[in-house]
Amino acid sequence: MTLIKGDQKIVHALTLKQKALQINLNSHIYGTFAEIGAGQETVRHFFRAGGASGTIAKAMSAYDKVFSDEIYGSEEDKRYVTESRLRKMLHYEIDLIEDRLHREEHPDNIFFSYANTVTTIDFAKKFKGHGWVGIRFQMDPLEDYNEIVIHVRFKQTDSRLQQETLGMLGVNLIYGAFYMNENPKELLKSFYDNIESDTIEIDMVDFSGPRFMYVDNRLMSLYLVRNGMTDAVMFDPNGNNLLPAHVLYKKNILALRGSFRPVTKVNMEIYEESKKLFLNEKRVDKDNTKVIFEITLANLRSEGGKINERDFLDRAEILCSLGQTVMITNFQEYFKLVDYFSEFTKARMGLAMGVFNMIEIFDEKYYRDLSGGIMEAFGKLFYKDLKVYLYPLKDPDTGEIIDSQNLKVHPRLKELYKYFKSNGRIIDIENYNPEILDYYSRSIFKMISKGEEGWEEMVPEGVPELIKSHRLFGYKKRISKEKKKK
Repeated sequence: MTLIKGDQKIVHALTLKQKALQINLNSHIYGTFAEIGAGQETVRHFFRAGGASGTIAKAMSAYDKVFSDEIYGSEEDKRYVTESRLRKMLHYEIDLIEDRLHREEHPDNIFFSYANTVTTIDFAKKFKGHGWVGIRFQMDPLEDYNEIVIHVRFKQTDSRLQQETLGMLGVNLIYGAFYMNENPKELLKSFYDNIESDTIEIDMVDFSGPRFMYVDNRLMSLYLVRNGMTDAVMFDPNGNNLLPAHVLYKKNILALRGSFRPVTKVNMEIYEESKKLFLNEKRVDKDNTKVIFEITLANLRSEGGKINERDFLDRAEILCSLGQTVMITNFQEYFKLVDYFSEFTKARMGLAMGVFNMIEIFDEKYYRDLSGGIMEAFGKLFYKDLKVYLYPLKDPDTGEIIDSQNLKVHPRLKELYKYFKSNGRIIDIENYNPEILDYYSRSIFKMISKGEEGWEEMVPEGVPELIKSHRLFGYKKRISKEKKKK
């Protein structure tokens, strides 16, 4: 709904009833609702809005596990609240409607299947619950189907309220799929229409199909964090969005934070050497270890505070080409990152970083918002089963190599630093190449964007070709002086 007030355009989100009614009154939209785990909360809105007979072919809830398995097939892991289960539900219901409603009799109908499989808060209120929600739909009878799949984590502590929130989210998703698919960014924001932002978290989204063929799901992940819908998202080397809870569950985690603009030989040396040290730990299982390249929103923002989408995708392109799993977070402080990991695992964790980052960790200005100050932060950071792998720094003025032995922190924090160092929580990366210590991403980026020579030897093998062929980071092909004269 758009209201005009003077020269100012004021946009108000439609109410849930208005959204449901608009879908119901569209004579072409016809489909099924399959909801498992929290009642038929979404379809209820469409029944109440009126005109539902023109929209709803079927509504069902296969609550019993045997019934559910008989309809959709069983999962290998025997779980029911999974992405695999949701996608099976969406495809099964579409196949069923296509089989029962012949195209000859319904030439103008565009079909859809909406589904969710969720678990709400448990009786002991220990686990708040989560779920998978999705829609499979078409925009033209002769066009293939599109899909939008999201994962949600409930924040409310009352199952009834969680059910109501799920129902509202479902209406927003269905409406957005049909009426906002040309603008995925706004579609994403619309998921929270009529919903308080602190009641639900969306930490994974996936768009697919002909209407979304130009959508980069990595960019959609970035929007989730930027819009405050979640604090962290992940994607794999193929650019597919991942559910952090699934990837990190009970894993040994080694995280490397950086700007990666672009990835340098230093970054990859930190990765390789810290990984060796981490896997050498007695409490680390190689087959149960996940290595993550993490970028914070702060590292993605320009000097003006804005996020350059192209710049983000350039970084993602290179990291993915190197076979890395990437995480985007809103955790500027390391203790928040470790705290987040601890939600999913109690296994040993590792942080790989340079000396400069370690110096920042011991800077009290980052903890002024904490009632317990730096002591509270360090309690959260090192109380966990955590080790830090420290890469040395070459002093640009003196040429001195700085590591954990000669690193200087504020005198007031000297004993605190010694304590963690003596307890084996901080480990030096001793096997390093001194010739590459002054390879900095910032300098390399400037060389690339200005068309200067020499940066190729500072980045990993294969990266120069990728940067040049895809014109990443504003790459400019150097023109020789002879050609300039001509």
